[in-house]
Amino acid sequence: MNRAFLLLMLFLTCSPAIYKATAQKTVPDTVYTGIYVTSIHDIDFIQKEYTISLWLWLKYKNKDFDFLQNLEVPQAKTVVKSFSTIDTTGNKVYILMKLQCVMKDSWKIHNFPFDRQKLRLSIENSQFDSRSLIFIEDRAGMHFDPKFTLSDWDIDSFNISSKINRYETDFGDSKLQKPVSEYSAYIVNINIERKALDLFWKMFLGMYVAFLIAFVSFYIHGDSVESRFGLAVGSIFAVVGNKYTIDSVLPESSSFTLVDTLHGITLLYVFAIIVSTAYSLNLVKRDKISKAKKFDMVARIIVAVTYILFNIYYISRAVAN
Repeated sequence: MNRAFLLLMLFLTCSPAIYKATAQKTVPDTVYTGIYVTSIHDIDFIQKEYTISLWLWLKYKNKDFDFLQNLEVPQAKTVVKSFSTIDTTGNKVYILMKLQCVMKDSWKIHNFPFDRQKLRLSIENSQFDSRSLIFIEDRAGMHFDPKFTLSDWDIDSFNISSKINRYETDFGDSKLQKPVSEYSAYIVNINIERKALDLFWKMFLGMYVAFLIAFVSFYIHGDSVESRFGLAVGSIFAVVGNKYTIDSVLPESSSFTLVDTLHGITLLYVFAIIVSTAYSLNLVKRDKISKAKKFDMVARIIVAVTYILFNIYYISRAVAN
C-alpha cells in the first residue's frame, strides 16, 4: 500500500513538468523578419510580372532554420541572391541577404491608364511548417527607400504582415493525419498608383484627333459628298488603329475597360456623324439647303457637347476608382 501511494505521489509530482515539457515542444519558434525595398522596376503588363530588389533580414534562435537554403518566395519566377551574411554569435541567428525577384502577378486594367495596382510578395520556409516556425514582422524604421526609382508610379501604401497559408496537400508527409499543410508566411503588400496624365494623352491623342477630323465634316457644304464621307470613314480606321495600338501593351481582359469604353463611344459618334451627313445630303438633294445648314449646326452642337460629357464622366469615374 505504501509503495503504491509513493508511486502515485511521484506521478502527480512529475506530471506537470512532463506536461510543461511537452507543451514547450509544440510552441513554434518565432522568426523576426524585416524588409527594405530598394527598387521596383520592369513592370510588364503583357508578361504579368515585375522585378523587385530588396534587403531581407531574419532573426531567430533555432539554428535548424536554414533560410539560406530553404527560403521560399511563392509566385516568384526567379530569385537571385546577390549577397548574404550570417551571424550566429550568442543564442540567436541573424541573417541578412539581398534579393532580386521577378514576381508573377495579375493586373487590374479596368481603369487603365488611371489604374492602381497591388504588388504582392510573400516569404516562407520550405522545410518547416507553422507547427515549428512563425514569422513576426520587424516594424522598426522604413520598409522602402522613398527615393528609389519607380518610374511613372507613386506608392500609395506599403503594408507588412504575417499569416498562415493553408495548402490542401500533405506534400507526401505520411505523419499528417489529413492532407493539409500550413506554413507561416511573411507578407508584403505594396499599393501603387500610376502617374497617368501624360500617358493618357500620349495614348488617346490619336483617337481624339480622329474624332475631330470626322467632326470637321459638319463645316463642309452638304453637297460635297466625297469630302464629308471620306473624312468620317477615314476617322473610323484611325480610331480602330489607335485601339489596337493600346491593346498591344495590355494583357487580355474579358471585362469592358476604360480603353474599350472611350474607343467605343468615339466609334459610335463617328457613325452618328456619318448618319448626320447622309441626312444632310438628302436635304440638299431636295433643295432644302437652309434646313440642311440648320441641321448641321444643331447636330454638331449636340455631338460635341454630349461627346465631351461622356468622356468627362467615364474618365472621372476611372480616376475616382
